[in-house]
Amino acid sequence: MKAESKQQNRSFYEAKTGLRTSLVYVCSLALMSLCFPSCHKAEEKQEESKAFMLSDTMMNRIRLDTVKTEIVRNELTLVGKVVPDENQIIKIFPLVGGNVEDVNAELGDNVKKGQKLATIRSGEVADFDRQMIQAQSDLLIAQKNLSSTEDLYESKLVPERDAITARQMVDKAQAEVSRMKEIFSIYGLSKSTNYTVKSPIDGFIISKNVNRGMQLRSDNSEALFTVGQIADVWVLANVNESDIPRIKIGMTADVHTISFPDETFKGKIDKIYNVLDPETKAMQVRIQLNNVGFKLKPEMHATVTLNFEESNQMQAIPSQSIIFDRSKNWVMIFHSRSNIEARPVEVYRTLTNRAYISKGLKDGEQVISKNQLLIYNAIND
Repeated sequence: MKAESKQQNRSFYEAKTGLRTSLVYVCSLALMSLCFPSCHKAEEKQEESKAFMLSDTMMNRIRLDTVKTEIVRNELTLVGKVVPDENQIIKIFPLVGGNVEDVNAELGDNVKKGQKLATIRSGEVADFDRQMIQAQSDLLIAQKNLSSTEDLYESKLVPERDAITARQMVDKAQAEVSRMKEIFSIYGLSKSTNYTVKSPIDGFIISKNVNRGMQLRSDNSEALFTVGQIADVWVLANVNESDIPRIKIGMTADVHTISFPDETFKGKIDKIYNVLDPETKAMQVRIQLNNVGFKLKPEMHATVTLNFEESNQMQAIPSQSIIFDRSKNWVMIFHSRSNIEARPVEVYRTLTNRAYISKGLKDGEQVISKNQLLIYNAIND
């Protein structure tokens, strides 16, 4: 009986111990199942925080700009073209007729003052040369006649009237020689029968209407060459009738061309043509530019941006900071490397390089204005 009782106690103890072990195991599994999701979430949060931490490389690729309150500016875009300064343009007309023997300059050439541009073989030049020889000969004869007449007058062989007449003939012959010398000087003639067309100033050939072998009439009304200095040029821009009240003398102008799209040429409006073109109904304004390196060529297409101020003030940021997505405008606010906020804003006006924000920003906040789209996509993904 005692043996059976001990056996039953031992079996009961083992069963109880096994049950306790099972309960401990089950509780352990339950605790592990509860802890695992929380640990998993913590790891996800840690990984997520690491995902939005900007690296040193990315920090070097972005640019931060501070939000500032500024006077709202506006801009007006005009279309125009580059033209040479009319005060520094000279048209060269042929002073004589004849055959063009040689042409020494082409369109676009840079020429110096006095440089030979063309040579014309002219009968008029030959006639001028004959007239010069005749005038010099008449002067020589008149001088010899005066000398002999004065000798006779001193000997009382001729009256004083003859001596006076001889002096008048010398003066007349001298005046004719002086006239012919002046013609030679004006025409730039030499003893040859050729007429040389020369450049009167330093500049560029901006128009050419002569070729070798061409026959020219003495009454030709067309300029052979047009020489212009383009160290300073004008831009003539058209202003629509509705924009005329905004235009003022001295307004700053940024000029862009197709040839140099990344370069801005600075100038100011120095003249307003207060008449409208009857065909286009537009008024022209003139912007004078310093043409460094002769980059601006006559007849180039130009886009002119005029800047002027308004009376109100708003927060301003670089226009490239704006991201348009989901029918809203967004900016990336930089708080720290691990805290970057995508914030919607209301844009009042966007200019070429500046955007004015009516709602959504405060002074002193920093916005990302370079490679901000990469960060925006990373946060939203």
